[in-house]
Amino acid sequence: MHILVVNDDGPPSPHSSPYVHSLVRELQDNGHVVSVCLPHTQRSWIGKAHMIGQTVKPLYYRPPPRNLPPAGLVDSDSHGTTHSRPSTKPAVEEWILVDGTPASCVQIGLYHFFKDKGPIDLVVSGPNYGRNSTAVFALSSGTLGGALEGAVCKRRSIALSYAFFSRNHDNEIIKKASRQSVRVIEALWKQWPVEGEGVDLYSVNIPLLEGLEEGKVLFAGILQNYWGEGSCFTEVEGSVDGGVEEEERIREGEGTPEGGETEGEGGGGCLVPHTHKHFKWSPRFTDVYKSVDEAEPGNDGWAVKEGHTSVTPLKANFFQAATDLHGQELQLDQFITLPIRQQPTTYLLVNYADDYVQPLILNAIEKLIPSSLYTLLNTPANWHPTTNPDISLKSLLPSDDKDSKVIQIMPYESLDFEYAAENPERTLINSYMIRKALIRKHYLGVTVDNWVTKNPSSVLKRNVKRAEGFEVDYAEFLDDAVVECWDLKESMEKNESLEEDQREWWILKPGMSDRGQGIRLFSSMDELQQIFDEWEVDQPDSDDEEASENEAEGVMASHLRHFIAQPYIHPPLLINNRKFHIRVYVLCIGSLKIYVYRDMLALFSSKEYSPPTFDTEELDRHLTNTCLQGQVAKEADSVKRFWELDLQRERLEGIWKQIKEVTGEVFEAAARGMMMHFRPEREGFEVYGLDFLVSAGGGEDEDKAFLLEVNAFPDFKQTGEGLTGVVGGFWEGVVGVALGGFLGEKVEGEGVEGMEFVRGVELGRGGFA
Repeated sequence: MHILVVNDDGPPSPHSSPYVHSLVRELQDNGHVVSVCLPHTQRSWIGKAHMIGQTVKPLYYRPPPRNLPPAGLVDSDSHGTTHSRPSTKPAVEEWILVDGTPASCVQIGLYHFFKDKGPIDLVVSGPNYGRNSTAVFALSSGTLGGALEGAVCKRRSIALSYAFFSRNHDNEIIKKASRQSVRVIEALWKQWPVEGEGVDLYSVNIPLLEGLEEGKVLFAGILQNYWGEGSCFTEVEGSVDGGVEEEERIREGEGTPEGGETEGEGGGGCLVPHTHKHFKWSPRFTDVYKSVDEAEPGNDGWAVKEGHTSVTPLKANFFQAATDLHGQELQLDQFITLPIRQQPTTYLLVNYADDYVQPLILNAIEKLIPSSLYTLLNTPANWHPTTNPDISLKSLLPSDDKDSKVIQIMPYESLDFEYAAENPERTLINSYMIRKALIRKHYLGVTVDNWVTKNPSSVLKRNVKRAEGFEVDYAEFLDDAVVECWDLKESMEKNESLEEDQREWWILKPGMSDRGQGIRLFSSMDELQQIFDEWEVDQPDSDDEEASENEAEGVMASHLRHFIAQPYIHPPLLINNRKFHIRVYVLCIGSLKIYVYRDMLALFSSKEYSPPTFDTEELDRHLTNTCLQGQVAKEADSVKRFWELDLQRERLEGIWKQIKEVTGEVFEAAARGMMMHFRPEREGFEVYGLDFLVSAGGGEDEDKAFLLEVNAFPDFKQTGEGLTGVVGGFWEGVVGVALGGFLGEKVEGEGVEGMEFVRGVELGRGGFA
């Protein structure tokens, strides 16, 4: 965390501010970035005041070297040095001292210094020289005033006070108090209630006792107490300017003795001229101690008296908060070291809307990205940037945060593309807005055809079957729809004179369907016509009417308009006489780098293979989508790791080499040749599932990996529970390469190592990749 430390006791001093240096060093030793802005002199009992009408001027305090005792713990001349001008050396540690109040220190620290260290996450006010338990102390405390100012500046804030019981300020006890303070601060930060649940700041009181670390840390309310009868001022002659020494005497408990109230002015109804007097602040601590002794257990004063650390949740409006916690014990972590955060916070909005994938993404983030680098945001229940623009990404972020980065990992329709376009340098979203050149089958066919025409030697010419695209509104118009499908018509004409087992078979795919829906095999125009006759359904009368659904196929009628037909790959490579396709997970980053994940899957048909026939009952022998097979797929062991297939290693490596080459080529073909329909932007990354089928024909077609289709937001559930590790490893690679690159973090791990970079396409749009 980046922590701003302020106080009301001023710069380190053994007399008035003996604790602040020790706390700062302990925070730094635990990996936190610490910035310090203090009053240049004692400012206790001033609450959340600002001094208006004066110009606040800074001084620059340079603490002593780390090999010396923390300034303030010992009487020594080595308490650091104060300067009127800042150091010109960047490596010099320098605190800011201002001639203002604790609340002023918060304002100046938050907005006028330390910006080179990134946004401030937490304001810590203290440690105060003395307790701030019970209402009598808390209402006047400059320590609480600093934390209240931080809270109204929309920063999490903690007021920290040390309650001593004797004048023996033992150095070892102070070191223990600093350790305890850091543990409490870290525990409160981790367990801070989510926004809107009512805690703006905490008031923490730590007793300076030998066994303070053995005591409990209790949530407790502030004891409501009052001054007794009489004044907290005594009359004196001459000057009342006691300065630092007077404040130290008060803090040590030497207030007005019991019964030391001053006399009142004369009465009797006569008007008596005023007597010129001076007054000295002499609070009667016996009133406070008595109120604690007489009160029921459970309040902050009682907790400190019993040797416990008290933690009081507060609102910045004089209401106590989270009273249900009172009496419970705050669970502290064991002594831990957090990584130093070296850049602004990154906000993560992760809601993938898939109970299979969501925990894998979160696990990858938690495993690979230091928690100090990001803040995970909760997704509102009514989140939808398009239909509910009032709940947008911008509305979830702090209004004054202009530097932090934002990462969204959500379904396509939930992404805030507008915010990403407006803030491309500090935003990363998990999808490109336009990419149908790849994910729509009829567009993919055009993409490949255009690219091959311009690049005849492209691998796509050899490893993608040419697709004939056409549109059919009604089955009766099929002949007109395929009038320009020259290859298809030529093949059908040849097939007319051939036996079924000698024909060239074709596969029909609806251009906009997925999960294997609507796929059919045919070898003649009559068979193709029969397919469309069976699909003939009532179409909606207008675009406003909801599309009907063909219940037999689960295919939306609106999907049954665009089609492609491709030559069927026969014979396919078989294992145990079963057909399979290879699912390859691909990561694209920015504009444009392409990675292929080495750990691929082989998805098998549920039945043994036989040559194609025009028999819809036999499709299970040819279709390998596990989502179509249900329980049968699980029973048939339909998903395996590619590298564990019963094939020679050389054959597996040869297929893998083709897959990498084809993947890089098809994304470049879309990015360069179909810019209207595939636009990878600098602020985006996206994961795809590519399907390949390997042929087993003789000659040049042997072990040839043919690209079948490209899927955005692939159905990871097809992997099944047994191979969840493949998907988990892939998302670790995504987090490590995409998120790590965006954050400037070098992330290592098995998943990251499995991501093989296959191509970079320079499109001139920049981007972190």
